[in-house]
Amino acid sequence: MKKKVLVTGGCGYIGSHTVVDLSENEFEAISIDNFSNSRKKMMEGISNLLKRPHINYHINLCDKNATEKVFQEHSDIEGVIHFAAHIYVPESVENPNKYYNNNLNSLINILDCCQKYKVNSFIFSSSCSVYGNAKELPVTEKTPFGEAECPYARTKQIGEDIIQDFCKANPQFNAVILRYFNPAGSHESSKIGEAPIVENTHLIPIITEVAIGHRKSMTVFGTDYPTRDGSCIRDFIHVMDLAHAHTKAVQFLFEKKNETNCEIFNLGIGQGVTVLEAIQSFEKITGIPLNYSLGERREGDVAAIYADTTRTKNVLGWTAQRNIDDIVQSAWDWENNKSWLLDNESKVE
Repeated sequence: MKKKVLVTGGCGYIGSHTVVDLSENEFEAISIDNFSNSRKKMMEGISNLLKRPHINYHINLCDKNATEKVFQEHSDIEGVIHFAAHIYVPESVENPNKYYNNNLNSLINILDCCQKYKVNSFIFSSSCSVYGNAKELPVTEKTPFGEAECPYARTKQIGEDIIQDFCKANPQFNAVILRYFNPAGSHESSKIGEAPIVENTHLIPIITEVAIGHRKSMTVFGTDYPTRDGSCIRDFIHVMDLAHAHTKAVQFLFEKKNETNCEIFNLGIGQGVTVLEAIQSFEKITGIPLNYSLGERREGDVAAIYADTTRTKNVLGWTAQRNIDDIVQSAWDWENNKSWLLDNESKVE
């Protein structure tokens, strides 16, 4: 009998890839997603890869009664992976209450349901943004939190605090907090990938959108940082590597390999790639010259951040298998194949 895992935000970018990876590793995944920033048609891509209809509940996790009904209907849920959250930095600055209300109340509701229905394995989607402007590189799991650069980042810091307090009060409960860096790329089949409702703000999809003609050009913000070519350094991680890390975290808890009931891991390739290097990778792989300009620094950007993944490798048993070239190739394949998802698709309220 396959163990059942509930994935919140399971039709979104990372969630959809994780649902597929769980299935490929002998788990049964069901999801909750209200399509606030994902597309209903993504269900088709997921189901195609699963070779069966995917079960998703179209509810808002801030509705505790509706959330609880999922646990009642599936009394065999053994673990939860919690992705669902608002994630856009500029929007969080403009509308902080929206982020605090959604990201924190949804987390509290899920934890309450886990406690009530005795689901004692929990994976939390956190972010490298909890480190703020880190004073040491690479960052380790013990690097102190810096001042949050935006309300979104602060909800991740507070979310981690909530989980750690919950674990202290409930010793039978086990959590893994995954702090990841810059997800990019898509499933190798190009049947699922990144397709947010709002305009994309992430580097790799911006590159592919410029190359295919959906954007006229792009700007590299800052060329005078203290890095090897003057542009910002980021730690990009392939979304399928990231998805598999969540599967590994579920296995880690189910097999009781955790030493404490709240474990924390960084997820990244473990080395930085500059913005200009990412552009050069794309041009090398595709042979397409990219229309970009060099601009001034952008407020809020840090010069460099990348992960020390030693603990993740030694304790969780996970390392990234794909590099920046693999990320760029899969992102470009997705860009050229995603029209089926966007046709006649509108935002779902």
